[in-house]
Amino acid sequence: MEITTQQFKRCDLLSVKGKVDSFTAPDLIKAIEALNKKNRFKIILDLSKLEYMSSAGFRALLLGQRTCKRYNRGEIILASVPKKIMDALELTGFSPLFKIFDEITPAVGNF
Repeated sequence: MEITTQQFKRCDLLSVKGKVDSFTAPDLIKAIEALNKKNRFKIILDLSKLEYMSSAGFRALLLGQRTCKRYNRGEIILASVPKKIMDALELTGFSPLFKIFDEITPAVGNF
């Protein structure tokens, strides 16, 4: 799994490439926590190049969302979610917990 970070004026973009499973989910958590330590709580996850996400990956998303939304500081927005990942989000009931955009530009504009 590869994670690249891009900082914008009002938010940060994390692009995730590859697979998020029980082995790589802690790296995703660390990337989100690194932004949180810099007081950056408005995060967009670009999942366009994500191939697979396990339940550990979904827990990482949930943990990050809870941290970002605490004290109404921000949130995690998902962008460019592949169909099979979106189907899994809907099946697990996680899709209502996140704002989901088809493209990155409207997601950045949301902040």
